[in-house]
Amino acid sequence: MKNATKRKTQPAATFEEEYRSGLSEYAQRGGEAALGRAYALGRRAISEKMSLIELASLHHQALQGMLADARGALRNRELLTAGCDFLAETLSPYEMAHRGVQDAIAALRRLNETLKRIAYAVHDEAGQLLVAVHLALADLARELPQHQKAQVGRIEELLHQVEKQLRRYSHELRPTVLDDLGWVPAIRLLAEGVSRRANLKIQVKTTIAGRLAGPLEIALYRIVQEALTNAARHAKASQVRIQIERKNRVLCCTIEDDGVGFDAREVQSNGKRRGLGLIGMQERLSAIGGTLSIKSAPGRGTKLLIQLATENSNANSHRAR
Repeated sequence: MKNATKRKTQPAATFEEEYRSGLSEYAQRGGEAALGRAYALGRRAISEKMSLIELASLHHQALQGMLADARGALRNRELLTAGCDFLAETLSPYEMAHRGVQDAIAALRRLNETLKRIAYAVHDEAGQLLVAVHLALADLARELPQHQKAQVGRIEELLHQVEKQLRRYSHELRPTVLDDLGWVPAIRLLAEGVSRRANLKIQVKTTIAGRLAGPLEIALYRIVQEALTNAARHAKASQVRIQIERKNRVLCCTIEDDGVGFDAREVQSNGKRRGLGLIGMQERLSAIGGTLSIKSAPGRGTKLLIQLATENSNANSHRAR
């Protein structure tokens, strides 16, 4: 019996080849099927992180080659019309993604406004109620015997602790320094607070000065807040280093701890990210067009890299003193 010969597998077509083929098919036959192929190519381009400039250049080259082979002005006009339709359908996933980001930013802005109102309510309204309770207790204490006045004093001590906790919650919901000075001073203040409470050494280094748009500052603050919470609660870290810098037009924020670490691939593939807050971090970053990279291994700590494209006019960088 003769050995069966193995068929040679054809290499997968590149994106450029798929695009030229799809454009040629639509130019020759038209139809919804070909446009559906254009839409699928658009989704593939997004997954492969292809920029709009790269896609436009690829389309131009493909159309240019087809026009060189065409004959007659009428045929040229037909090819240009078909090319326009095909490119528009290819770009539709980009438009949908853009609209999704804008909707997410709007939702995030509404959430932040809600948190701001809650923070003010906790700080101002609850604070006023506690002042009223203190005054009522003071009136009551004047009419009580000495041994019961001591009990009222202990109640007032508990109320002072409540006030202290409310101030902390109010600050963490919406730190005033975030509104007044920006996200970098707010992160420094956050790091100081976490360091005191968790006995965790936190170092913040930055070459960034200036402000970002409000939604960007809030999202970045919340992400760093979640990362520090992870380091304090789960990582059993002794120190955390936060590095904030700009590389070209990309803002980079690295958060690295020396904790117990974890298998990053397993955590992400098995959907266990929720316990570490990684899903929330990624959703916040996606809403503002950023990315999150995670590098970790058991016993080797964790390193988070936040990258966000920003305009130089929104945040200036200089060498920190």
